[in-house]
Amino acid sequence: MKKSFGPKTWFFPLPVLIIASYNESNNPNAMNAAWGGIHDTNEVCICLESSHKSTKNILLNKDFTLSFATKKLLKESDYLGIESGNKVENKLAKANLHTIKSTNVNAPIIEEYPVTLECRSKRLDEIDGTTYVVADIVNILASEDVLDDKGKIDISKCEFISFNPVNNTYVVMGDAVGFAFKDGLNLR
Repeated sequence: MKKSFGPKTWFFPLPVLIIASYNESNNPNAMNAAWGGIHDTNEVCICLESSHKSTKNILLNKDFTLSFATKKLLKESDYLGIESGNKVENKLAKANLHTIKSTNVNAPIIEEYPVTLECRSKRLDEIDGTTYVVADIVNILASEDVLDDKGKIDISKCEFISFNPVNNTYVVMGDAVGFAFKDGLNLR
């Protein structure tokens, strides 16, 4: 037997995404967003309330970076979602986070996050107060300390967090439990 909950905004897992962009004065801004993911090959899609400062910045510049929040940066990541860039211009400084300019897109890279996607918008649609952003992944950056011995990103070293919308909690992700495109082959 299964319990019915009706329609809810429950989707699992929801990565905690940190979106960084430049404002009209070329100052860095960032926000925490959970409604995003892969759109197509080498593309991401994020859904942002149109009134967010980050949304305005993306509409202005088209470029942004997308980093994955981690257990180590949980408080800073949560703060970036609590505080509005429309009210506080120096959110990143208040969170003690540091940026450098991307060499691939016109957007800041937050140095403390271990994995960052450099993105360029290709489609921006505003519907009923929500802006849907589809962007190309121009490049992916990863800190060397989260790479495995083959030079690939080791998820367990990253300790990425996911948003649990049922209880408003963050959950650590990372343990490998199998191999995609391999473990199910014996059921053929």
